Amino acid sequence: MLRITTLNVNGIRSAFRKGLAGWLQEQQPDIVCLQEIKIQDTDLTDDLRHPECYAGHFHHAQKKGYSGVGLYLRRPADAVTIGMECPEFDAEGRIVRADWPALSVVSAYLPSGSSGDERQTAKYRFLDHYEGWLDGLMREHRETGREFVICGDWNIAHREIDLKNWKGNLKNSGFLPEERAWMTQLFEQRGWIDVYRGLHPDTGGEAYTWWSNRGQAWAKNVGWRIDYHIATPGIAARARHAAVYKEQRFSDHAPLTIDYEASLE
Repeated sequence: MLRITTLNVNGIRSAFRKGLAGWLQEQQPDIVCLQEIKIQDTDLTDDLRHPECYAGHFHHAQKKGYSGVGLYLRRPADAVTIGMECPEFDAEGRIVRADWPALSVVSAYLPSGSSGDERQTAKYRFLDHYEGWLDGLMREHRETGREFVICGDWNIAHREIDLKNWKGNLKNSGFLPEERAWMTQLFEQRGWIDVYRGLHPDTGGEAYTWWSNRGQAWAKNVGWRIDYHIATPGIAARARHAAVYKEQRFSDHAPLTIDYEASLE
Protein backbone atom coordinates (compact mmCIF):
# COMPACT_ATOMS: atom_id res chain seq x y z
CA MET A 1 0.00 0.00 0.00
CA LEU A 2 1.05 3.57 -0.70
CA ARG A 3 -0.12 5.90 2.08
CA ILE A 4 -0.54 9.61 1.28
CA THR A 5 -1.53 12.19 3.89
CA THR A 6 -2.51 15.81 3.32
CA LEU A 7 -2.70 18.44 6.05
CA ASN A 8 -2.97 22.21 6.19
CA VAL A 9 -0.72 22.78 9.21
CA ASN A 10 -1.57 26.49 9.69
CA GLY A 11 2.06 27.08 10.61
CA ILE A 12 4.51 24.18 10.51
CA ARG A 13 6.23 25.18 13.74
CA SER A 14 2.91 25.26 15.57
CA ALA A 15 1.93 21.82 14.23
CA PHE A 16 5.22 20.31 15.38
CA ARG A 17 4.79 21.80 18.84
CA LYS A 18 1.41 20.04 18.95
CA GLY A 19 2.95 16.64 18.21
CA LEU A 20 2.85 16.25 14.43
CA ALA A 21 6.28 14.59 14.21
CA GLY A 22 5.29 11.84 16.63
CA TRP A 23 2.03 11.24 14.79
CA LEU A 24 3.88 10.85 11.50
CA GLN A 25 6.07 8.18 13.06
CA GLU A 26 2.97 6.34 14.27
CA GLN A 27 1.08 6.56 10.97
CA GLN A 28 4.09 6.27 8.65
CA PRO A 29 2.63 7.81 5.50
CA ASP A 30 4.92 7.42 2.51
CA ILE A 31 4.14 10.95 1.31
CA VAL A 32 2.96 13.91 3.36
CA CYS A 33 1.53 16.96 1.62
CA LEU A 34 1.64 20.12 3.74
CA GLN A 35 -0.04 23.46 3.17
CA GLU A 36 0.17 26.86 4.82
CA ILE A 37 3.58 26.14 6.32
CA LYS A 38 4.11 29.87 7.02
CA ILE A 39 7.89 29.72 7.20
CA GLN A 40 10.93 30.85 5.22
CA ASP A 41 13.70 28.50 4.15
CA THR A 42 16.22 30.14 6.48
CA ASP A 43 13.93 29.44 9.45
CA LEU A 44 13.57 25.71 8.85
CA THR A 45 15.38 23.73 11.54
CA ASP A 46 16.76 20.28 10.75
CA ASP A 47 13.81 18.69 12.57
CA LEU A 48 11.34 20.62 10.43
CA ARG A 49 13.25 20.11 7.21
CA HIS A 50 13.89 16.39 7.63
CA PRO A 51 11.80 14.65 10.31
CA GLU A 52 12.88 11.10 11.09
CA CYS A 53 12.70 8.93 7.93
CA TYR A 54 11.62 11.86 5.72
CA ALA A 55 13.17 14.28 3.26
CA GLY A 56 11.44 17.64 3.04
CA HIS A 57 10.83 19.77 -0.04
CA PHE A 58 9.20 23.18 0.17
CA HIS A 59 7.81 26.04 -1.88
CA HIS A 60 7.91 29.13 0.31
CA ALA A 61 5.90 32.29 -0.12
CA GLN A 62 7.92 35.46 -0.62
CA LYS A 63 5.85 37.13 2.11
CA LYS A 64 6.96 36.08 5.58
CA GLY A 65 4.50 34.15 7.71
CA TYR A 66 2.23 33.45 4.75
CA SER A 67 1.07 30.46 2.72
CA GLY A 68 3.72 27.99 1.49
CA VAL A 69 3.54 24.27 0.76
CA GLY A 70 5.73 21.26 1.38
CA LEU A 71 6.25 17.55 0.88
CA TYR A 72 7.75 14.98 3.23
CA LEU A 73 8.95 11.92 1.29
CA ARG A 74 10.05 8.56 2.69
CA ARG A 75 11.48 7.58 -0.69
CA PRO A 76 13.46 10.10 -2.77
CA ALA A 77 11.69 11.47 -5.82
CA ASP A 78 13.23 11.46 -9.26
CA ALA A 79 12.41 15.16 -9.56
CA VAL A 80 10.78 17.90 -7.48
CA THR A 81 9.43 21.07 -9.08
CA ILE A 82 7.71 24.12 -7.65
CA GLY A 83 5.08 26.44 -9.02
CA MET A 84 2.83 26.35 -12.08
CA GLU A 85 4.55 29.03 -14.22
CA CYS A 86 2.31 31.79 -12.91
CA PRO A 87 4.39 34.58 -11.36
CA GLU A 88 1.54 36.11 -9.37
CA PHE A 89 0.68 32.94 -7.48
CA ASP A 90 4.04 31.19 -7.58
CA ALA A 91 5.24 34.08 -5.42
CA GLU A 92 2.71 32.91 -2.81
CA GLY A 93 4.16 29.38 -2.56
CA ARG A 94 1.17 27.29 -3.63
CA ILE A 95 2.42 24.27 -5.65
CA VAL A 96 5.13 21.63 -5.19
CA ARG A 97 5.28 18.46 -7.29
CA ALA A 98 7.28 15.24 -6.80
CA ASP A 99 7.79 12.71 -9.61
CA TRP A 100 8.52 8.99 -9.52
CA PRO A 101 8.66 6.71 -12.61
CA ALA A 102 4.88 6.44 -13.12
CA LEU A 103 3.35 8.67 -10.43
CA SER A 104 3.42 12.34 -9.48
CA VAL A 105 2.09 13.76 -6.21
CA VAL A 106 1.35 17.46 -5.80
CA SER A 107 0.81 19.50 -2.64
CA ALA A 108 -1.46 22.42 -3.53
CA TYR A 109 -2.83 25.32 -1.49
CA LEU A 110 -5.56 27.25 -3.27
CA PRO A 111 -6.28 30.83 -2.22
CA SER A 112 -9.07 31.78 0.12
CA GLY A 113 -11.36 34.62 -0.87
CA SER A 114 -12.88 35.08 2.57
CA SER A 115 -10.99 38.28 3.43
CA GLY A 116 -12.84 40.38 0.86
CA ASP A 117 -13.69 41.06 -2.77
CA GLU A 118 -10.10 41.68 -3.81
CA ARG A 119 -8.96 38.25 -2.67
CA GLN A 120 -12.04 36.58 -4.13
CA THR A 121 -11.19 38.14 -7.48
CA ALA A 122 -7.63 36.87 -7.06
CA LYS A 123 -9.01 33.42 -6.25
CA TYR A 124 -10.88 33.40 -9.56
CA ARG A 125 -7.68 34.42 -11.38
CA PHE A 126 -5.91 31.52 -9.69
CA LEU A 127 -8.65 29.07 -10.69
CA ASP A 128 -8.44 30.21 -14.32
CA HIS A 129 -4.71 29.53 -14.46
CA TYR A 130 -4.90 26.39 -12.32
CA GLU A 131 -7.52 24.93 -14.64
CA GLY A 132 -5.15 25.19 -17.58
CA TRP A 133 -2.33 23.73 -15.52
CA LEU A 134 -4.53 20.78 -14.49
CA ASP A 135 -5.50 20.26 -18.12
CA GLY A 136 -1.80 19.99 -18.89
CA LEU A 137 -1.37 17.29 -16.27
CA MET A 138 -4.35 15.39 -17.65
CA ARG A 139 -2.86 15.55 -21.15
CA GLU A 140 0.40 14.17 -19.74
CA HIS A 141 -1.57 11.38 -18.09
CA ARG A 142 -3.37 10.45 -21.31
CA GLU A 143 -0.24 10.63 -23.45
CA THR A 144 2.19 8.82 -21.13
CA GLY A 145 0.11 6.91 -18.59
CA ARG A 146 1.57 8.91 -15.71
CA GLU A 147 -0.83 9.03 -12.77
CA PHE A 148 -1.33 12.13 -10.61
CA VAL A 149 -2.59 12.67 -7.08
CA ILE A 150 -3.10 16.32 -6.16
CA CYS A 151 -3.52 16.80 -2.44
CA GLY A 152 -4.27 19.87 -0.45
CA ASP A 153 -6.52 22.59 0.83
CA TRP A 154 -8.69 23.67 -2.11
CA ASN A 155 -10.72 26.18 -0.05
CA ILE A 156 -13.92 25.05 -1.78
CA ALA A 157 -16.64 22.78 -0.41
CA HIS A 158 -18.10 21.12 -3.47
CA ARG A 159 -21.53 19.89 -2.42
CA GLU A 160 -24.11 20.54 0.29
CA ILE A 161 -23.01 17.37 2.07
CA ASP A 162 -19.51 18.87 2.37
CA LEU A 163 -20.33 21.40 5.09
CA LYS A 164 -22.62 21.60 8.08
CA ASN A 165 -24.29 24.96 7.51
CA TRP A 166 -24.62 24.98 3.74
CA LYS A 167 -27.70 27.20 3.60
CA GLY A 168 -25.98 29.90 5.62
CA ASN A 169 -22.90 29.86 3.38
CA LEU A 170 -24.43 30.12 -0.08
CA LYS A 171 -23.07 33.65 -0.45
CA ASN A 172 -19.73 33.04 1.27
CA SER A 173 -16.35 32.34 -0.29
CA GLY A 174 -15.67 28.63 -0.37
CA PHE A 175 -19.26 27.71 -1.23
CA LEU A 176 -20.16 30.20 -3.94
CA PRO A 177 -22.05 28.84 -6.96
CA GLU A 178 -19.19 29.78 -9.30
CA GLU A 179 -16.63 27.92 -7.16
CA ARG A 180 -18.80 24.84 -6.87
CA ALA A 181 -19.50 24.84 -10.61
CA TRP A 182 -15.74 25.02 -11.23
CA MET A 183 -15.29 21.87 -9.12
CA THR A 184 -18.16 20.11 -10.88
CA GLN A 185 -16.70 20.65 -14.33
CA LEU A 186 -13.31 19.49 -13.03
CA PHE A 187 -14.86 16.14 -12.16
CA GLU A 188 -17.55 15.76 -14.81
CA GLN A 189 -15.82 17.29 -17.84
CA ARG A 190 -12.07 17.31 -17.23
CA GLY A 191 -11.65 13.76 -15.98
CA TRP A 192 -10.41 14.28 -12.43
CA ILE A 193 -11.66 12.13 -9.55
CA ASP A 194 -12.54 13.15 -5.99
CA VAL A 195 -10.93 10.13 -4.33
CA TYR A 196 -12.56 10.43 -0.91
CA ARG A 197 -16.02 10.72 -2.46
CA GLY A 198 -15.30 7.66 -4.58
CA LEU A 199 -14.83 5.67 -1.39
CA HIS A 200 -17.46 7.44 0.73
CA PRO A 201 -20.11 8.98 -1.53
CA ASP A 202 -22.61 9.75 1.23
CA THR A 203 -20.48 10.62 4.29
CA GLY A 204 -21.30 13.97 5.88
CA GLY A 205 -19.86 15.12 9.21
CA GLU A 206 -17.17 12.43 9.37
CA ALA A 207 -15.70 13.84 6.16
CA TYR A 208 -15.12 17.40 7.43
CA THR A 209 -11.48 18.50 7.48
CA TRP A 210 -11.67 22.14 8.65
CA TRP A 211 -13.41 23.95 11.49
CA SER A 212 -13.51 27.67 12.18
CA ASN A 213 -11.82 28.84 15.36
CA ARG A 214 -14.90 30.93 16.06
CA GLY A 215 -17.58 29.83 18.50
CA GLN A 216 -17.86 26.12 19.18
CA ALA A 217 -17.32 24.93 15.61
CA TRP A 218 -14.97 22.08 16.57
CA ALA A 219 -16.97 20.96 19.58
CA LYS A 220 -20.20 20.95 17.58
CA ASN A 221 -18.58 19.58 14.40
CA VAL A 222 -19.68 22.59 12.36
CA GLY A 223 -17.10 21.85 9.72
CA TRP A 224 -16.24 21.92 6.03
CA ARG A 225 -14.67 19.35 3.70
CA ILE A 226 -12.18 21.49 1.81
CA ASP A 227 -9.10 19.21 1.85
CA TYR A 228 -8.92 16.72 -1.00
CA HIS A 229 -7.09 14.01 -2.86
CA ILE A 230 -7.92 14.76 -6.53
CA ALA A 231 -6.51 12.11 -8.88
CA THR A 232 -6.36 10.71 -12.37
CA PRO A 233 -8.71 7.75 -12.87
CA GLY A 234 -6.16 4.93 -12.73
CA ILE A 235 -4.68 5.71 -9.32
CA ALA A 236 -8.08 6.83 -8.00
CA ALA A 237 -9.47 3.36 -8.75
CA ARG A 238 -6.72 1.88 -6.59
CA ALA A 239 -7.70 3.81 -3.46
CA ARG A 240 -8.61 1.35 -0.73
CA HIS A 241 -9.07 3.25 2.53
CA ALA A 242 -9.59 6.88 3.55
CA ALA A 243 -9.64 8.42 7.01
CA VAL A 244 -9.84 11.88 8.57
CA TYR A 245 -7.86 11.88 11.83
CA LYS A 246 -9.55 13.80 14.65
CA GLU A 247 -8.22 12.26 17.85
CA GLN A 248 -5.48 14.88 18.11
CA ARG A 249 -5.40 18.41 16.68
CA PHE A 250 -2.36 19.84 14.95
CA SER A 251 -4.14 22.85 13.37
CA ASP A 252 -7.62 24.03 12.44
CA HIS A 253 -7.54 21.33 9.74
CA ALA A 254 -7.44 17.55 10.21
CA PRO A 255 -5.14 15.17 8.31
CA LEU A 256 -6.77 13.29 5.45
CA THR A 257 -5.01 9.99 4.70
CA ILE A 258 -5.76 7.66 1.80
CA ASP A 259 -4.13 4.28 1.14
CA TYR A 260 -3.63 3.27 -2.49
CA GLU A 261 -2.82 -0.16 -3.87
CA ALA A 262 0.22 1.22 -5.62
CA SER A 263 3.96 1.73 -5.30
CA LEU A 264 6.57 4.29 -6.25
CA GLU A 265 8.54 1.83 -8.39
